[in-house]
Amino acid sequence: MQEKDTIYGIRAVIEAVESGKDIDKVLIKPGLQGELFNELMATLKTHKINWQKVPQEKLFKLAGKNHQGVVALVSPLSYTDLEPVVEAALAEGRTPLILILDGITDVRNLGAIARSAECAGVDALVLPEKGSAPINADAIKTSAGALFNLPVCRVPKIWYSLKYLKEKGFTIYGASEKSETAYYKGDYRGPVALVMGAEDKGISSQVHKMVDTFVALPVKGEIASLNVSVAAGVLVYEILRQREIEIK
Repeated sequence: MQEKDTIYGIRAVIEAVESGKDIDKVLIKPGLQGELFNELMATLKTHKINWQKVPQEKLFKLAGKNHQGVVALVSPLSYTDLEPVVEAALAEGRTPLILILDGITDVRNLGAIARSAECAGVDALVLPEKGSAPINADAIKTSAGALFNLPVCRVPKIWYSLKYLKEKGFTIYGASEKSETAYYKGDYRGPVALVMGAEDKGISSQVHKMVDTFVALPVKGEIASLNVSVAAGVLVYEILRQREIEIK
């Protein structure tokens, strides 16, 4: 191991995956073959670890010359399963709020959203295994450490997690500037999952079908929409405001 967030070498990566380390992604040099490499690929498939082929030069930058064509990027935090978080909140009689990030690829946006979510008492942050910003030093710094205090769940498919949440009685809200429903007109007093999409593409088509209600933040200026981290902060605090009024 050259740095605390990388593991290199085929056997070392296999052992890291099998020991339960939280691996963000495994980077592989094209053209690798052999029995040990086949064992690596089988291990990645069994444990559903995301992998990607990259030029050898990138591996050299990460791990020097002894990488054997394989480098694993290790998450600086441990991920949590979504189901236990939801079950615990419901068992305690609380009204859960789950924040789901669909295609947020900027690490600073991810960190800023996590900071707002932790401050507002969000129960969990849900990220897809593929197509999401990595949780790295920049994300953690931008979150002011909130990523260490907030349950973060990585899921294979966001739509499948939304299906589970619907079965648990959640209402699914999605943020979209195209919606004619102002964000403050939503009813957030029950269990809620809030989906925030990418700034350029919005919420993906599969996830879009799972959303019950889309809400928008009014924009009075020339720019079409707010930064996604700002929008997420406004929305989670509107949810918090409504719930505190209900309690009082």
